[in-house]
Amino acid sequence: MRRHTATLASGFVLVGAALIAACAKPYHDENERYVFVATNINLPYWQEAQAGFLDAAKALGVKGELIGPATYDPNSEVGMFRQVVEQRPAGICLSAARPEIFQAEIDKAVAQGIPVICVDADVPDSKRVLYIGTDNFKAGRESLRRMAALVPGKGSIAVITIPGQRNLDDRVAGVADALKNFPGIKLTMILDDQGDARRAFDQVSELIQKGEKVDGIICLEATGGSGAAEALHRLNMEGKLPIVAFDNDPETLDWIERGAITATITQKPYVMSYYGLKFLDDLHHNAVHQFKDWRTAPAAPMPTFVDTGTVVVDTNNLKVYREALPAHPKLR
Repeated sequence: MRRHTATLASGFVLVGAALIAACAKPYHDENERYVFVATNINLPYWQEAQAGFLDAAKALGVKGELIGPATYDPNSEVGMFRQVVEQRPAGICLSAARPEIFQAEIDKAVAQGIPVICVDADVPDSKRVLYIGTDNFKAGRESLRRMAALVPGKGSIAVITIPGQRNLDDRVAGVADALKNFPGIKLTMILDDQGDARRAFDQVSELIQKGEKVDGIICLEATGGSGAAEALHRLNMEGKLPIVAFDNDPETLDWIERGAITATITQKPYVMSYYGLKFLDDLHHNAVHQFKDWRTAPAAPMPTFVDTGTVVVDTNNLKVYREALPAHPKLR
């Protein structure tokens, strides 16, 4: 009899626990949504970023979406950011094309209680909670260091970038700083390709045809490397003028295999966006208890800068690097 009573008691405890669990409010709301706003999202770079964002969303059981203009269009990106803020998502990751036009918009979003994290490109003077991505100054220094080994002693270097974009300006600053260690190397020209391989092709073709003095080309954004390599190929200079590129666009990797690009400094967009969403989730739920609420805290309750690092890819590790990359679905 006692055994039967104990069994019944245990059953009641289990049923009660199940009822309590069923009534408990779930940690994540069924409509909880996070958005990543980027620019020039047709680049393969953002395909990787989207994969990281969606994988994090799946792991957390929330909704995730990456949006942005299909070309380098800062004003269009600002418009999309405003629309997202009006929808009041649980949090926003942002890769800002131009920091000066996003600062006020970020501050407005944060004032409404929407956490904003800058990913890949920062807006440091805004009220964004943190930046996660490449240490771009350090990456610029690495680009110059790689080039210095290819033009030993002295040489004139051209840089391909997008002036005014914060992360790229930081890379240019890193290149300039590293030049102090190589007094024989001079940065003689900066080319603006506006994130378009065709413009990089045209500009490199023009400077070569005009006989400009250039001993090496450093590309600090994703499309410049393939554009510059194509120009040298067309002019029968493939492999005769060293190119240090940036990021891991498939065309860039193909040109490394062909010998037209010597090396590329690759970032980790998957890692940036994966942890970007997880940081947003922690902020939305006030999961980090350094302060009562991140919205009223005197400082961010988490790291203010997370360096996701880079990988230098050249002919020595190209095969291993390619084999290690997973296939990611294309941007929807």
